[in-house]
Amino acid sequence: MLGVGATVLAQLTGPMTVSGLWERLRGEPNVGTFERFVLASNLLFLIGAIDIKDGLIVRTAS
Repeated sequence: MLGVGATVLAQLTGPMTVSGLWERLRGEPNVGTFERFVLASNLLFLIGAIDIKDGLIVRTAS
C-alpha cells in the first residue's frame, strides 16, 4: 500500500475529485484496482498526507 500511496501522491498535483484522481491512476500497473486505490487513499488520510476540503482531495503541508 505504501507504493500505491506514493503513486497517488505523485499524481495529486492539485485539488482533485476522487473520480478525477482515479481516472488518472486507473492505468497505473501498481494501483491495479479501485479497491487498492481506496485503501491507499485511506492510508494517506490516516497518516495525514492528504485531506478533503470542499469535496476535493488535497495534499497536506508537510
